[in-house]
Amino acid sequence: MPSPFATATELSRGLRTRALSARDLVETAIERIERENDRLNAVVARDFERARRRAGEADAALDRGESRQPLLGVPMTIKDSLETEGLVTACGAPELAQHVPTRNADPVQRVLDAGAIVLGKTNVPLYAGDCQAFNDVYGTTNNPWDLTRTPGGSSGGAAAALAAGLTPIEIGSDIGGSIRNPAHLCGVFGHKPTWGILSDRGHIPGPPGTLAPTDLAVVGPLARSAEDLNLLLDVLAAPPPNDVRGGWRLELPAPRAQSPKGLRVAAWLDDPFSPVDDEYRTLLEASADALERAGAVVDRSARPAVDFGTSYWTYGQLLAPIIASGFPQEVLRGLEAAALEIAPDDRSQRALQVRGALVSHREWLMHDEIRHQMAAAWARFFRDFDVVLMPAMPTAAFPHDPHPDFHSRVLHVNGAARSYLDFLHWVSLATVAGLPATVAPIGRTRGGLPVGVQIVGGRFEDRTTIQTSAWLGEFTPPPGF
Repeated sequence: MPSPFATATELSRGLRTRALSARDLVETAIERIERENDRLNAVVARDFERARRRAGEADAALDRGESRQPLLGVPMTIKDSLETEGLVTACGAPELAQHVPTRNADPVQRVLDAGAIVLGKTNVPLYAGDCQAFNDVYGTTNNPWDLTRTPGGSSGGAAAALAAGLTPIEIGSDIGGSIRNPAHLCGVFGHKPTWGILSDRGHIPGPPGTLAPTDLAVVGPLARSAEDLNLLLDVLAAPPPNDVRGGWRLELPAPRAQSPKGLRVAAWLDDPFSPVDDEYRTLLEASADALERAGAVVDRSARPAVDFGTSYWTYGQLLAPIIASGFPQEVLRGLEAAALEIAPDDRSQRALQVRGALVSHREWLMHDEIRHQMAAAWARFFRDFDVVLMPAMPTAAFPHDPHPDFHSRVLHVNGAARSYLDFLHWVSLATVAGLPATVAPIGRTRGGLPVGVQIVGGRFEDRTTIQTSAWLGEFTPPPGF
């Protein structure tokens, strides 16, 4: 049998040549989950019997020489915010603990149509809304590199399962770094696609049955290699089924470069607005140096004509009403009372969330225009540069912190306490402008924790950021797994 850390591409190749069988892969994956998951709590709701049945069907199809499905016979897990027909999809919410969807989310249907075999669901925070992965339904997911620390969130269970060899590929979702920060904290690859190139219909939140796409939010691949990111992106990227805009089709351009030589790179590795831990920044600088030695042209001072603070404030004003859309009236009344006590010039994280939750449509339109102006500035910048290297967040993995008030939590950066919500800063730059961003593992801290670099590209340049990740990153299994 292959290594538990074999890539989906390798597994698919072995299945097609019949060197591997889907039955054996599924049984091996089930055995590993049952053996290793107790200390991680990454894989929660399980679908082993249906997986066994589908493995038999996949082997029969492979024996007949069928090969059109790119994931035929490949086992995988699914993030528990994506509705999965016949399998509990709770998204960490006690009120959804018995929610068994009758249809698949569009991304889940896409991987099933491609022949993948779903083993079960991976853990998330309550309503996928945290940089950690704990909830009252399934409990806490641990980071396989250090069980006392978080794997990130909201795709924390997905990233932990990947890093520990419980699944070869995963589907994450990202509105606040929920693909990128778990990839960074667990030492795997993750890709936030250009906004709008694939459907998130069937994602919770919104509520089950929501049809409208969510502003800022994307669904995208998590994997242990750049090659697998491309494989899963090819499967997922498509318009929603029966979309009324059915005339559009997607043709992502090829990578801007076929080797690092001549690649035009801007390195934005630290910023006064959001300081980065020194040890992490040193590893980021080493990744920029490696590209330069390989022939890339690296500029360490170039920046888009975008103010970091304004970009983050705009992102927050667009994000907060999305989060608040499901708040009950008594919570909104409390926010209205709190807003009266906030000074007009207060730009704190608490002020951003309170004001953003109450933003009027007129104010939203103003922030949306600022967003489009910034997106235009990024587009001009990418005429001269192919990618930007930047941190995924300010630190490596931090200890579990279950305090219910986000504003009472802190991140420690170079020994100083910073707002916990600073984890949103660096991911917000790509999110607010709708840009693709790929995270690749680039090394480990002195304490042995993995870190990743975030690679941002121009709109629809997903292939370029993924290709660059292949030159920078390499997955290493965590000790003990």
